[in-house]
Amino acid sequence: MAHTQSATKKSIERLQSDFREMEPAEMGRDVVEYLREYARENPESAALWCFGIGFILGWKLKPW
Repeated sequence: MAHTQSATKKSIERLQSDFREMEPAEMGRDVVEYLREYARENPESAALWCFGIGFILGWKLKPW
């Protein structure tokens, strides 16, 4: 059990150091790539998320 926890802790620390070393533009490209892949695999869910976000933004940003 202790070995698994230490291995998990090491992998989390490695991911955190990789995250700190990434350029902001690289992170943005990674996020966009992830969202594109998610939309290809789950088009219905992605469409509903887009509709929901658009509805909320339209409601909050209406001109009157």
